[in-house]
Amino acid sequence: MSVTTIQINSTTREKLAKLKSSSRETYDELINKLLALVPEGDEEGTYTHAFRLGLLQARLDIKEGRVLSHDELKRRLGL
Repeated sequence: MSVTTIQINSTTREKLAKLKSSSRETYDELINKLLALVPEGDEEGTYTHAFRLGLLQARLDIKEGRVLSHDELKRRLGL
């Protein structure tokens, strides 16, 4: 197994540390758990890389409140 170093902000490291299930859990294990939350596909097949990135961005947009209701979107489009 090869090992590499990545640079992350100290705030990010603190957030990751709070997610660890135990002090013995490695950051590699934690990051792999988080990556497992990104779906690879569904019963119709494997998702493309672009779709998976779009799905993550959409979830972040929802979390950050960057969404419009259906009615607001229709209003803005003049429908």
